[in-house]
Amino acid sequence: MYDQIRGDALFILLYGAVMAMSVIAGCYLLFRRSNAIAPDVTPPIRLRRWTGLFFVSIALSHAWYIPIFFLTSSEDITQCDLIGGLLDSVTLFPLAIIVLFVMLQDSRRPLWPVVVMMAPVVVCSVLSAATSSYALMPMLHAYSLLMSIGVIMYMVWATRRYGHWLRDNFADLEHKEVWQILLVLGITLLVFAIYVSTCEGTIYLYAMQVICVALVCFLLWRVETLSDLGVQVAPAEGKVNDCQSSKDLPQATLDRSNMVALPTKNIEQLLQRHCIDTQLYLQHDLSLLQLAKAVGTNRCYLSQYFSSLDMNYNTYINDLRINHFVGLYREALDTQRSFTVQQLALESGYRSYTTFSDAFKRKMGLSVRSWMKSLENPKVTKSAK
Repeated sequence: MYDQIRGDALFILLYGAVMAMSVIAGCYLLFRRSNAIAPDVTPPIRLRRWTGLFFVSIALSHAWYIPIFFLTSSEDITQCDLIGGLLDSVTLFPLAIIVLFVMLQDSRRPLWPVVVMMAPVVVCSVLSAATSSYALMPMLHAYSLLMSIGVIMYMVWATRRYGHWLRDNFADLEHKEVWQILLVLGITLLVFAIYVSTCEGTIYLYAMQVICVALVCFLLWRVETLSDLGVQVAPAEGKVNDCQSSKDLPQATLDRSNMVALPTKNIEQLLQRHCIDTQLYLQHDLSLLQLAKAVGTNRCYLSQYFSSLDMNYNTYINDLRINHFVGLYREALDTQRSFTVQQLALESGYRSYTTFSDAFKRKMGLSVRSWMKSLENPKVTKSAK
């Protein structure tokens, strides 16, 4: 296989370009503090650093296979290939899994399971490099397949949980799309599957480079446009977790904390006073934690209140925003003021028209355009409400 591309100038150029691009992207994430792609977004520092290291590992993965292009002895090529696989098993693959874990901001997941998962791969790679033999490759490929299935199952479950967490804590879901995490998972696993497969030929080698380019570009954009959601780390001993039950804490501890367990009626009145009357819901990046502080309770009590109404925080805020939009629209019609739907959506607390359109359809049962047309038919309008 390597003989076919040894004299292929185009492939060598592409190979070097991918390596250079990975180095530049990695150094950018590791050393540049400002955000060039989305200046108004503050990305998670932890995700930024791990992704930067992952990009550097992609470049290194290319670097330690370069000698193969110049070696002529099959024994030397085999040894170089096996050593490259060993180095990949302690850098590239674990970093890829870590990036997937860190993209989920609902909790700070421990990273030691990644070390445990990769340990058998490292052991097999060490033995293969020491013996200069591919005899253990079938076993390694079988374990890699099982590990990939396990990672897929966990990520699908964790991503689903992450989606619920977003809707329970944030009204603005722009650039927080959960499906993109699954897309990164799919691309990463595709690279891994091709890597450990027995595919040969120039098409295979070119495909690997193209997929690497797509992965680096997409991940770079994803990191730069994903806001830091400020996950709260579990409290140290002696500190109060705002989700901890108040009846389980001594009174002295409660006095030092900001935990306030309010009756449902009081929460309703406080939401009316501090959220609806002040139109706080128009703040596009308003979170459950910010609203809880404004009301004077904590996010868990407030979340429980929304659950008692058979809704989540996202639904509550978006219902207020859609009602606000409806009021603005009717007022604009009555006063014959010129307007655009996008402008009214922006005034209703939405940065993205797509987000507004989706929220509107969920509440009203019609698209924005269909609802506007239905105003000519009172029966349709009434049923849409």
